[in-house]
Amino acid sequence: MARFRLSNSLDPMAGLLALQHELERAFENPPVNFGLSGRGVFPPLNVFADKDDLVVRVEVPGVSPDSLKIETHGRTLTISGVRESTPSASASFHRRERDAGQFARSIQLPEGLDGSAAQASYQHGILTVRVPKKEEAKPRQITVQAA
Repeated sequence: MARFRLSNSLDPMAGLLALQHELERAFENPPVNFGLSGRGVFPPLNVFADKDDLVVRVEVPGVSPDSLKIETHGRTLTISGVRESTPSASASFHRRERDAGQFARSIQLPEGLDGSAAQASYQHGILTVRVPKKEEAKPRQITVQAA
């Protein structure tokens, strides 16, 4: 039985593995700036609609609710705060994956929301901000009156 061996330049698997390696390298250190929503931004958040509200859920474990600041300016919602990390003087890190320090995330709200009526709650390291629709943006039922 004859065996054929492809050179690395002709081996399709080697080409795919090289492409995968290059893509991983590009996403680790992107050549473009993704801005505030780029990879590895703290804190991670989810934005979704729930009935008549827009809900923003932010993961902020280890952050005191007192150190969180939530502001609306026009259609921009900004969540900022501070995560403290003060190990004892005799401690040294073996691994450090949780960022510490100041952070801020801003998102653009869709039209028709009432940022001044936003409410926030904090439970188990999750900050939930609910932004309701403006009254004039909510659908309403109009009754027909007989003449």
